[in-house]
Amino acid sequence: MELDKLDRNILNILQTRADIPLKELAAQVHSSIATCQRRIKNLTEQGVIIRQAAIVSPQAVGLNISVFVQVDLDRQYHDVQEAFERSMQREPQVVGCYEISGNYDFLLLVHCTDMPAYHAFTRRVLTSVNRVRNFKSQFVMNFAKTETKIEIPG
Repeated sequence: MELDKLDRNILNILQTRADIPLKELAAQVHSSIATCQRRIKNLTEQGVIIRQAAIVSPQAVGLNISVFVQVDLDRQYHDVQEAFERSMQREPQVVGCYEISGNYDFLLLVHCTDMPAYHAFTRRVLTSVNRVRNFKSQFVMNFAKTETKIEIPG
């Protein structure tokens, strides 16, 4: 989809503040409320805007362990990879699942309450049942930057 300047401005603002009133958004992008409303609807229908969500601090809700997990599957067959992806979509602790290049097949971001909960997660999920050959855990020591915004040049 070709994005014009108005679309890019709307997207940049919505990514920072998705709850902005349409009247305020329209004033900031120098457009009408109706135009902004149509543009947002179109951007959503075209799949540019996937969804609007609140960003929650894991620690604030008791998820004190965050882990990047590199996963190596026992086979690189398409059906095995798709089955693994479907399995990860059902796991509430998995907030990110990315197919990657290199020595591992997937990179996961997992949030758990504590080390026993993470250990239970690995025993239950990262096993031969999900065709996992090997995995490597990297524990987050500090969230220096956590951002979801994609800056779209004007």
